[in-house]
Amino acid sequence: MRKERSYKFSFLLLLVLVIAAFVLNLSLGSVAIPFSETIAILLGDTTVDESKSYIILNYRLAKAVTAILVGGGLAVSGLLMQTLFRNPLAGPFVLGISSGASLGAALLLLGASVLGGILYFDTSLVIAASLGSFLVLLVVMVVANKVRDTMTLLIIGLMFGSITAAIVSVLAYFSDAESLQRFIFWSYGSVSSLSWKQILLLLAIVILGLVLSLFSVKSLNAFLLGENYAESLGVSIKKSKYLIILATGLLAGSITAFAGPIAFVGLAVPHLTRQLISSTNHSIVLPAVFIYGAILMLLCDTIAQLPNSATVLPINAITSLFGAPIVIWLLVRKRKILF
Repeated sequence: MRKERSYKFSFLLLLVLVIAAFVLNLSLGSVAIPFSETIAILLGDTTVDESKSYIILNYRLAKAVTAILVGGGLAVSGLLMQTLFRNPLAGPFVLGISSGASLGAALLLLGASVLGGILYFDTSLVIAASLGSFLVLLVVMVVANKVRDTMTLLIIGLMFGSITAAIVSVLAYFSDAESLQRFIFWSYGSVSSLSWKQILLLLAIVILGLVLSLFSVKSLNAFLLGENYAESLGVSIKKSKYLIILATGLLAGSITAFAGPIAFVGLAVPHLTRQLISSTNHSIVLPAVFIYGAILMLLCDTIAQLPNSATVLPINAITSLFGAPIVIWLLVRKRKILF
Protein backbone atom coordinates (compact mmCIF):
# COMPACT_ATOMS: atom_id res chain seq x y z
CA MET A 1 0.00 0.00 0.00
CA ARG A 2 2.83 2.35 0.88
CA LYS A 3 4.60 1.49 -2.38
CA GLU A 4 1.45 2.22 -4.40
CA ARG A 5 1.18 5.65 -2.75
CA SER A 6 4.86 6.26 -3.49
CA TYR A 7 4.36 5.39 -7.17
CA LYS A 8 1.25 7.58 -7.39
CA PHE A 9 3.19 10.49 -5.91
CA SER A 10 6.09 9.91 -8.33
CA PHE A 11 3.74 9.90 -11.34
CA LEU A 12 1.96 12.99 -10.07
CA LEU A 13 5.34 14.72 -9.72
CA LEU A 14 6.34 13.66 -13.24
CA LEU A 15 3.05 14.94 -14.71
CA VAL A 16 3.49 18.31 -12.95
CA LEU A 17 7.07 18.51 -14.23
CA VAL A 18 6.13 17.66 -17.83
CA ILE A 19 3.39 20.33 -17.84
CA ALA A 20 5.83 22.88 -16.36
CA ALA A 21 8.51 21.94 -18.91
CA PHE A 22 5.93 22.17 -21.72
CA VAL A 23 4.81 25.69 -20.73
CA LEU A 24 8.44 26.75 -20.17
CA ASN A 25 9.38 25.51 -23.64
CA LEU A 26 6.52 27.50 -25.20
CA SER A 27 7.34 30.65 -23.25
CA LEU A 28 11.09 30.90 -23.79
CA GLY A 29 12.83 31.55 -27.08
CA SER A 30 14.11 34.46 -29.16
CA VAL A 31 10.94 36.29 -28.00
CA ALA A 32 10.13 35.84 -24.31
CA ILE A 33 6.41 35.40 -23.59
CA PRO A 34 5.16 35.47 -19.95
CA PHE A 35 3.78 32.20 -18.56
CA SER A 36 0.37 33.77 -17.91
CA GLU A 37 0.06 34.85 -21.57
CA THR A 38 1.27 31.46 -22.80
CA ILE A 39 -1.39 29.64 -20.77
CA ALA A 40 -4.03 32.16 -21.89
CA ILE A 41 -3.12 31.54 -25.56
CA LEU A 42 -3.36 27.75 -25.05
CA LEU A 43 -6.78 28.21 -23.45
CA GLY A 44 -7.97 30.17 -26.51
CA ASP A 45 -7.85 33.71 -25.13
CA THR A 46 -8.11 36.07 -28.15
CA THR A 47 -7.19 39.22 -26.20
CA VAL A 48 -3.48 38.33 -26.08
CA ASP A 49 -1.14 40.04 -28.54
CA GLU A 50 -1.69 38.52 -32.00
CA SER A 51 2.02 38.19 -32.81
CA LYS A 52 2.63 36.21 -29.60
CA SER A 53 -0.31 33.93 -30.36
CA TYR A 54 1.09 33.33 -33.85
CA ILE A 55 4.55 32.42 -32.46
CA ILE A 56 3.15 29.89 -30.00
CA LEU A 57 0.39 28.31 -32.08
CA ASN A 58 2.20 28.22 -35.44
CA TYR A 59 5.75 27.43 -34.36
CA ARG A 60 6.46 26.61 -30.72
CA LEU A 61 3.49 24.32 -30.08
CA ALA A 62 4.48 21.97 -32.92
CA LYS A 63 8.08 21.98 -31.68
CA ALA A 64 7.05 21.16 -28.10
CA VAL A 65 4.76 18.30 -29.18
CA THR A 66 7.58 16.90 -31.33
CA ALA A 67 9.97 17.11 -28.37
CA ILE A 68 7.56 15.08 -26.22
CA LEU A 69 7.21 12.36 -28.88
CA VAL A 70 10.95 12.24 -29.60
CA GLY A 71 12.08 12.22 -25.96
CA GLY A 72 9.46 9.75 -24.78
CA GLY A 73 9.83 7.42 -27.76
CA LEU A 74 13.64 7.25 -27.58
CA ALA A 75 13.53 6.69 -23.82
CA VAL A 76 11.12 3.76 -24.16
CA SER A 77 13.14 2.20 -26.99
CA GLY A 78 16.25 2.46 -24.78
CA LEU A 79 14.44 0.73 -21.92
CA LEU A 80 13.36 -2.10 -24.24
CA MET A 81 16.92 -2.68 -25.44
CA GLN A 82 18.45 -2.56 -21.96
CA THR A 83 15.94 -5.10 -20.69
CA LEU A 84 16.13 -7.43 -23.71
CA PHE A 85 19.94 -7.58 -23.61
CA ARG A 86 20.17 -7.12 -19.81
CA ASN A 87 22.86 -4.56 -20.56
CA PRO A 88 22.84 -1.06 -18.99
CA LEU A 89 24.86 0.30 -21.94
CA ALA A 90 22.32 -0.79 -24.56
CA GLY A 91 20.27 1.90 -26.29
CA PRO A 92 18.04 2.41 -29.33
CA PHE A 93 21.11 2.50 -31.59
CA VAL A 94 22.46 -0.95 -30.71
CA LEU A 95 20.52 -2.87 -33.38
CA GLY A 96 21.72 -0.55 -36.13
CA ILE A 97 18.14 0.61 -36.81
CA SER A 98 18.95 4.28 -36.22
CA SER A 99 22.15 3.81 -38.21
CA GLY A 100 20.01 2.51 -41.07
CA ALA A 101 17.99 5.74 -40.96
CA SER A 102 21.25 7.72 -41.06
CA LEU A 103 22.40 5.67 -44.05
CA GLY A 104 19.13 6.39 -45.89
CA ALA A 105 19.55 10.11 -45.23
CA ALA A 106 23.21 9.98 -46.29
CA LEU A 107 22.37 8.22 -49.57
CA LEU A 108 19.92 11.01 -50.36
CA LEU A 109 21.94 14.00 -49.16
CA LEU A 110 25.48 12.81 -49.92
CA GLY A 111 24.69 10.36 -52.72
CA ALA A 112 23.30 13.20 -54.84
CA SER A 113 26.78 14.57 -55.43
CA VAL A 114 28.36 11.10 -55.82
CA LEU A 115 25.72 9.36 -57.92
CA GLY A 116 23.98 12.38 -59.40
CA GLY A 117 20.34 12.88 -60.26
CA ILE A 118 18.93 12.68 -56.73
CA LEU A 119 16.81 15.66 -55.71
CA TYR A 120 16.49 16.93 -52.14
CA PHE A 121 13.11 17.59 -50.55
CA ASP A 122 12.09 17.57 -46.87
CA THR A 123 9.59 14.76 -47.45
CA SER A 124 12.04 12.68 -49.47
CA LEU A 125 14.54 12.94 -46.60
CA VAL A 126 12.02 11.42 -44.19
CA ILE A 127 11.14 8.70 -46.73
CA ALA A 128 14.81 7.86 -47.35
CA ALA A 129 15.61 7.67 -43.62
CA SER A 130 12.49 5.57 -42.98
CA LEU A 131 13.38 3.13 -45.77
CA GLY A 132 16.93 2.77 -44.43
CA SER A 133 15.62 2.09 -40.95
CA PHE A 134 12.99 -0.37 -42.22
CA LEU A 135 15.49 -2.35 -44.32
CA VAL A 136 17.90 -2.74 -41.40
CA LEU A 137 14.96 -3.75 -39.19
CA LEU A 138 14.03 -6.50 -41.68
CA VAL A 139 17.60 -7.82 -41.67
CA VAL A 140 17.69 -7.75 -37.85
CA MET A 141 14.38 -9.67 -37.71
CA VAL A 142 15.80 -12.34 -40.04
CA VAL A 143 18.97 -12.57 -37.92
CA ALA A 144 16.89 -12.80 -34.72
CA ASN A 145 15.16 -15.84 -36.25
CA LYS A 146 18.52 -17.55 -36.82
CA VAL A 147 20.30 -16.52 -33.61
CA ARG A 148 19.02 -17.56 -30.19
CA ASP A 149 21.61 -15.82 -28.00
CA THR A 150 20.70 -12.16 -27.36
CA MET A 151 24.35 -11.14 -26.83
CA THR A 152 25.20 -12.44 -30.30
CA LEU A 153 22.30 -10.39 -31.68
CA LEU A 154 23.66 -7.35 -29.81
CA ILE A 155 27.11 -7.77 -31.39
CA ILE A 156 25.58 -8.26 -34.85
CA GLY A 157 23.55 -5.08 -34.36
CA LEU A 158 26.69 -3.15 -33.46
CA MET A 159 28.36 -4.54 -36.60
CA PHE A 160 25.45 -3.26 -38.69
CA GLY A 161 26.05 0.15 -37.14
CA SER A 162 29.75 -0.03 -38.06
CA ILE A 163 28.99 -1.03 -41.65
CA THR A 164 26.51 1.82 -42.16
CA ALA A 165 28.93 4.29 -40.54
CA ALA A 166 31.66 3.14 -42.97
CA ILE A 167 29.38 3.62 -45.99
CA VAL A 168 28.40 7.10 -44.74
CA SER A 169 32.10 7.98 -44.33
CA VAL A 170 32.84 6.93 -47.93
CA LEU A 171 29.89 8.98 -49.23
CA ALA A 172 31.01 11.97 -47.14
CA TYR A 173 34.56 11.72 -48.51
CA PHE A 174 33.39 11.95 -52.14
CA SER A 175 30.49 14.42 -51.66
CA ASP A 176 30.63 18.15 -52.30
CA ALA A 177 30.72 20.75 -49.52
CA GLU A 178 27.05 21.74 -49.83
CA SER A 179 25.74 18.16 -49.57
CA LEU A 180 28.07 17.42 -46.68
CA GLN A 181 26.84 20.51 -44.84
CA ARG A 182 23.20 19.40 -45.28
CA PHE A 183 23.97 15.99 -43.84
CA ILE A 184 25.90 17.45 -40.91
CA PHE A 185 22.99 19.76 -40.05
CA TRP A 186 20.60 16.78 -40.22
CA SER A 187 22.91 14.74 -37.96
CA TYR A 188 22.71 17.47 -35.29
CA GLY A 189 19.06 16.52 -34.71
CA SER A 190 16.12 18.91 -34.57
CA VAL A 191 12.56 18.98 -33.25
CA SER A 192 11.63 22.25 -34.95
CA SER A 193 11.32 21.34 -38.61
CA LEU A 194 8.16 19.18 -38.72
CA SER A 195 4.79 20.19 -40.12
CA TRP A 196 1.58 19.17 -38.33
CA LYS A 197 0.99 16.44 -40.97
CA GLN A 198 4.41 14.96 -40.22
CA ILE A 199 3.80 15.26 -36.47
CA LEU A 200 0.51 13.36 -36.77
CA LEU A 201 2.24 10.60 -38.76
CA LEU A 202 5.03 10.43 -36.16
CA LEU A 203 2.39 10.37 -33.39
CA ALA A 204 0.63 7.39 -35.02
CA ILE A 205 3.88 5.42 -35.32
CA VAL A 206 4.98 6.24 -31.76
CA ILE A 207 1.57 5.17 -30.39
CA LEU A 208 1.86 1.88 -32.30
CA GLY A 209 5.36 1.34 -30.87
CA LEU A 210 4.11 2.11 -27.34
CA VAL A 211 1.16 -0.30 -27.71
CA LEU A 212 3.54 -3.09 -28.78
CA SER A 213 5.76 -2.21 -25.80
CA LEU A 214 2.82 -2.50 -23.41
CA PHE A 215 1.95 -5.91 -24.89
CA SER A 216 5.55 -6.93 -24.07
CA VAL A 217 5.43 -5.97 -20.37
CA LYS A 218 5.13 -9.57 -19.11
CA SER A 219 8.01 -10.70 -21.33
CA LEU A 220 10.17 -7.74 -20.29
CA ASN A 221 9.64 -8.51 -16.60
CA ALA A 222 10.56 -12.16 -17.22
CA PHE A 223 13.68 -11.25 -19.29
CA LEU A 224 15.13 -9.43 -16.26
CA LEU A 225 15.86 -12.84 -14.70
CA GLY A 226 17.18 -14.46 -17.88
CA GLU A 227 15.78 -16.28 -20.89
CA ASN A 228 15.62 -19.65 -19.14
CA TYR A 229 13.48 -18.18 -16.37
CA ALA A 230 11.28 -16.43 -18.94
CA GLU A 231 10.80 -19.72 -20.78
CA SER A 232 9.86 -21.48 -17.53
CA LEU A 233 7.06 -18.91 -17.10
CA GLY A 234 5.63 -19.85 -20.49
CA VAL A 235 7.02 -16.84 -22.36
CA SER A 236 7.69 -17.47 -26.05
CA ILE A 237 11.27 -16.22 -26.41
CA LYS A 238 11.22 -15.93 -30.20
CA LYS A 239 7.83 -14.18 -30.36
CA SER A 240 8.78 -11.82 -27.52
CA LYS A 241 12.06 -10.88 -29.22
CA TYR A 242 10.22 -10.11 -32.47
CA LEU A 243 7.70 -7.93 -30.67
CA ILE A 244 10.36 -6.00 -28.69
CA ILE A 245 12.60 -5.52 -31.74
CA LEU A 246 9.63 -4.39 -33.84
CA ALA A 247 8.56 -1.89 -31.16
CA THR A 248 12.12 -0.55 -30.90
CA GLY A 249 12.42 -0.31 -34.68
CA LEU A 250 9.17 1.65 -34.99
CA LEU A 251 10.10 4.06 -32.19
CA ALA A 252 13.81 4.63 -32.85
CA GLY A 253 13.60 4.36 -36.65
CA SER A 254 10.67 6.76 -37.12
CA ILE A 255 12.06 9.31 -34.65
CA THR A 256 15.49 9.26 -36.33
CA ALA A 257 13.83 9.63 -39.71
CA PHE A 258 11.80 12.68 -38.65
CA ALA A 259 14.11 14.37 -36.11
CA GLY A 260 17.59 13.08 -36.92
CA PRO A 261 19.88 10.91 -34.76
CA ILE A 262 19.47 12.29 -31.21
CA ALA A 263 21.97 10.79 -28.78
CA PHE A 264 21.99 10.13 -25.03
CA VAL A 265 18.22 10.13 -24.35
CA GLY A 266 17.57 6.43 -25.01
CA LEU A 267 20.68 5.36 -23.09
CA ALA A 268 20.38 7.58 -20.02
CA VAL A 269 16.70 8.19 -19.30
CA PRO A 270 15.94 4.60 -18.15
CA HIS A 271 18.73 4.95 -15.55
CA LEU A 272 17.50 8.37 -14.45
CA THR A 273 13.96 7.03 -14.10
CA ARG A 274 15.05 4.07 -11.97
CA GLN A 275 16.56 6.54 -9.48
CA LEU A 276 13.12 8.11 -9.06
CA ILE A 277 11.00 4.95 -9.23
CA SER A 278 12.66 2.01 -7.49
CA SER A 279 10.77 -0.67 -9.36
CA THR A 280 11.57 -3.33 -11.92
CA ASN A 281 7.93 -3.79 -12.96
CA HIS A 282 7.72 -2.53 -16.54
CA SER A 283 4.03 -1.68 -16.21
CA ILE A 284 5.24 1.06 -13.85
CA VAL A 285 8.68 1.82 -15.30
CA LEU A 286 7.62 2.06 -18.96
CA PRO A 287 5.14 4.99 -18.67
CA ALA A 288 7.48 6.72 -16.20
CA VAL A 289 10.36 6.43 -18.70
CA PHE A 290 8.21 7.96 -21.45
CA ILE A 291 7.27 10.97 -19.29
CA TYR A 292 10.84 11.41 -18.04
CA GLY A 293 12.16 11.33 -21.62
CA ALA A 294 9.59 13.94 -22.66
CA ILE A 295 10.63 16.22 -19.77
CA LEU A 296 14.32 15.90 -20.60
CA MET A 297 13.82 16.61 -24.30
CA LEU A 298 11.62 19.66 -23.57
CA LEU A 299 14.26 21.08 -21.21
CA CYS A 300 17.11 20.36 -23.64
CA ASP A 301 15.20 22.02 -26.48
CA THR A 302 14.50 25.06 -24.26
CA ILE A 303 18.22 25.37 -23.48
CA ALA A 304 19.15 24.84 -27.16
CA GLN A 305 16.94 27.80 -28.13
CA LEU A 306 19.14 30.10 -26.00
CA PRO A 307 16.27 32.25 -24.61
CA ASN A 308 16.28 35.92 -25.70
CA SER A 309 18.71 35.07 -28.51
CA ALA A 310 18.23 34.26 -32.20
CA THR A 311 20.95 31.57 -31.98
CA VAL A 312 19.91 27.91 -31.82
CA LEU A 313 22.38 25.27 -30.63
CA PRO A 314 22.40 21.65 -31.92
CA ILE A 315 20.07 19.67 -29.65
CA ASN A 316 22.42 16.67 -29.78
CA ALA A 317 25.09 18.73 -28.05
CA ILE A 318 22.68 19.81 -25.32
CA THR A 319 21.32 16.31 -24.57
CA SER A 320 24.85 14.97 -24.04
CA LEU A 321 26.47 18.05 -22.48
CA PHE A 322 23.85 18.54 -19.77
CA GLY A 323 22.55 15.01 -19.40
CA ALA A 324 25.73 12.92 -19.13
CA PRO A 325 27.11 14.67 -15.99
CA ILE A 326 23.73 14.23 -14.26
CA VAL A 327 23.76 10.47 -14.97
CA ILE A 328 27.39 10.16 -13.79
CA TRP A 329 26.54 12.00 -10.57
CA LEU A 330 23.46 9.87 -9.89
CA LEU A 331 25.26 6.59 -10.56
CA VAL A 332 28.26 7.54 -8.41
CA ARG A 333 25.90 8.64 -5.64
CA LYS A 334 23.83 5.44 -5.77
CA ARG A 335 26.90 3.26 -6.52
CA LYS A 336 24.80 0.74 -8.37
CA ILE A 337 22.38 0.44 -11.27
CA LEU A 338 18.87 -0.78 -10.54
CA PHE A 339 18.26 -3.46 -13.14
